[in-house]
Amino acid sequence: MEQTVEQKLKALYELQTIHTQVDKIRQTRGELPMEVADLEDEVAGLETRIQKIKNELDDTEDAIVTRKNTIKEAQAAIKKYETQLNDVKNNREYDAINKEIEIQGLDIQVSEKKIREFGFEITNKTEVYEKALANLEERRKDLEIKKAELDTITAETQKEEEDLTDRAEKAEQGIDERLLIAYKRLRHNAKNGLAVVTIQRDSCSGCFNQIPPQRQMDIRQHKKVIVCEHCGRILIDEALSHEAQEVQQ
Repeated sequence: MEQTVEQKLKALYELQTIHTQVDKIRQTRGELPMEVADLEDEVAGLETRIQKIKNELDDTEDAIVTRKNTIKEAQAAIKKYETQLNDVKNNREYDAINKEIEIQGLDIQVSEKKIREFGFEITNKTEVYEKALANLEERRKDLEIKKAELDTITAETQKEEEDLTDRAEKAEQGIDERLLIAYKRLRHNAKNGLAVVTIQRDSCSGCFNQIPPQRQMDIRQHKKVIVCEHCGRILIDEALSHEAQEVQQ
């Protein structure tokens, strides 16, 4: 059976009343959900950064080991070439072996310089790493505190919110689909979540702009869905809102 406009308006106002109660519950959480999400992102970012620094430190340590091995190999080669100098037969062989010794010596110098640079790099990165670890520990503690606060507030209101959400879903089933889409769009765009509002003191209680007497009369007749010319919210008269509240109770 087709609903009358009055029935549609009552159903919408009942839904709005339920949603307003849900909004109030969620407002008690304040900025906590956002703060928790931000801290979670910050902790994840720090963990990624710390792992990156750790990998870089490991790579630098490996590079030092490689350079130390290069030095050992060069020192062993120099010893071998120095032994060979005792057996040289001419100046050409003597010069060639000395050239090899010189090359190995240069390799040692380059590796020693690199080891010093790597050591300096490790010192700096270790300082950054330790600061990041300390920062991570602080952020984790902050996150733990904020999560505990949010969990406490959520636990206190969870049952009530679930009941109201169930009621809202049931209420939505009795509302015309096009009207429900319009209601949800209005609710999404309104800062206070109000899509259906009453007339109070000859004004829209959503935006507080005055409503002309003739328009007020049209609203009271419940012959069509009328929206505020200023904010677009659906308007109902106070008598209808009282009736809807009595039905809910």
